[in-house]
Amino acid sequence: MNEYTERAILELDSKLELITYKTESPLQLAEESINIVLSVLNELRGIMKTTDFLNESAEIHFFKVLKPNILSRLIYYNAIYKIESKKPHKSINKTEKYLKEELLKIKLFFQDNHEFYKYHITNSTYLDHKYFVRQRHDIKLILDAFYFESDQAFSTSHDYKLAEILSNELIRDYLEGQLLFFVSSAFIPPRLSLKWTANKTALIELIYALNAQSVFNNGNGDIKLIAKYFEHAFNIDLGDFYHTFLEIKSRKINRTKFIDSLRESLIKKMDEQD
Repeated sequence: MNEYTERAILELDSKLELITYKTESPLQLAEESINIVLSVLNELRGIMKTTDFLNESAEIHFFKVLKPNILSRLIYYNAIYKIESKKPHKSINKTEKYLKEELLKIKLFFQDNHEFYKYHITNSTYLDHKYFVRQRHDIKLILDAFYFESDQAFSTSHDYKLAEILSNELIRDYLEGQLLFFVSSAFIPPRLSLKWTANKTALIELIYALNAQSVFNNGNGDIKLIAKYFEHAFNIDLGDFYHTFLEIKSRKINRTKFIDSLRESLIKKMDEQD
């Protein structure tokens, strides 16, 4: 069961990465990603009806590591869809207020789940036999009512809670990136005649690589300012470049796809000229 799930996660990563490259709209990206993640979860639920775990350790690994890995993506993309659907776009002030309110919800979530969050980030295991084994719920461990309505053949008392924690960490990063994008005005250089004709994700990967190499202002270049320069220099709207970077960072296979292709193309060009 676990080996199959690990393969399913790798396939899921590849599909989500492909969607990221092909889709520019956050709403469309979220919607398509939700459908893909749901199909994986439904497939695993069906398999579990006829397959059991070899031992308790395997069951804990599935519900503590594997299932939350997948389920957190469903929660994340569903949240992003809601955030983008409700986000005001005409006023920077209203957008800033809205994003800060959403960030406050994330902060309150972590406050409300402080004890279990601490258990998670300290890599604790002493309650795994209660948190991540089916039919081992303990009301003293502060259970959500959601657990009692869930499919308890495919759920433990805390696998969903852990998935919420993983997703909220990503949502928090997404919202903070949105604030960086919408708040503060950067200097906009004159538009030049060059036009970027590769995809936006490739340019964003390049921008972050250059910034990581500290090639601007001795390493003191502001990523927002750098992005604005590239937008106007190459006549392109990068949109929410920070969210795209989060998607690049979450790739499981070849996170520097465009950078690697640049290296290969340059070496090929030099070889041809020798």
